Amino acid sequence: MRNGGAPQATFRGARPRPVAVAPDEQAIPQLMRVSDFRFELPDELIASHPPTERRDSRLLCLDRATGACADRRFMDFPALLEPGDLLVLNDTRVVPARLFGRKESGGRVEVMVERVRESHVATARIRAGRAPGCGTRMVLDGGADVRVLGREGELFVLRMEHGPGFDPFMEEHGHVPLPPYIRRSDSPLDQERYQTVYARRPGAVAAPTAGLHFDHSLLDELVTRGVELSWVTLHVGAGTFAPVRVEEVATHRMHSERLEVGEATCAAVERTRRRGGRVVAVGTTVVRALESAARGGAIVPMAGETDIFIYPGFRFRTVDAMLTNFHLPGSTLLMLVSAFAGRDRVLAAYRHAVAQRYRFFSYGDAMFIHPPARSGSGS
Repeated sequence: MRNGGAPQATFRGARPRPVAVAPDEQAIPQLMRVSDFRFELPDELIASHPPTERRDSRLLCLDRATGACADRRFMDFPALLEPGDLLVLNDTRVVPARLFGRKESGGRVEVMVERVRESHVATARIRAGRAPGCGTRMVLDGGADVRVLGREGELFVLRMEHGPGFDPFMEEHGHVPLPPYIRRSDSPLDQERYQTVYARRPGAVAAPTAGLHFDHSLLDELVTRGVELSWVTLHVGAGTFAPVRVEEVATHRMHSERLEVGEATCAAVERTRRRGGRVVAVGTTVVRALESAARGGAIVPMAGETDIFIYPGFRFRTVDAMLTNFHLPGSTLLMLVSAFAGRDRVLAAYRHAVAQRYRFFSYGDAMFIHPPARSGSGS
């Protein structure tokens, strides 16, 4: 449905705390399979480059209750919120975690650092013709000597034996860790655009992509409109791109990511509840952070690790609306979005997006999943 054919997503007036379950969760099979979350996507709709300007993206608005879709532009987003709403953003900063080198035997390797544990010890994913065994020595482009200490699941534990340590080495020699579906080398433009304008806490190896659409002037416009901004930190890991290797959804083991939800954000959520505003999460990472901090009921400060796995049937305690990009077929991120708005409605919206030639994935367009417009709102 073209813009104007569906109610605008305007938020007005106080309302009771929402019923935080997927609208059609009873339609989800009790035994969910990964194949239930697949859809057809032409390769040409995968965005391999960012738009000219951050706000140039398109925005598909999805009514969480009815499934109605409206096609808009991202620059319209501030007009879709109301004074008293709370917009929560993830301030993690992407580090240049992609390294290249050679094994001692001569084979080329690509190292994606997942997490720096100590200055000279890190866990990483490695792409090579043959997986390196324990004790394998690698020489990274830039001159650092690295040895494989062992494995932890799909991750390799590495020690830098000759070099300044992983953090300074990555800053000097690392590449932007573009997602695997962007099949090109990184460029100087990616150093700016695969990073939100409000990124400030280094630690992610993948961008919280829903935030890539914001520029400073759009954030200022939101504040001027009376929307409160608040922050969480969730350091996105490369596991976000890892395929689900089981068919039964409930048996999937979610990867762990570091997060921090501070007292100020918890207080902002409670203020928003009292004044009848909506808590709007910018991205699935913010949803994971907020809902992790609210697992006991009320939201409380949290710092540490989360392996929360959100799929249909999950009870949302904090988030009322969500801004998100379009996600890979069969991915845990698509399952999270389906938990929030209902699988059938989300997949119908994705079919609409494909038909209308939206751009998909990290550098692609956005979707805003919102509650229904209130009666008498004038929308």
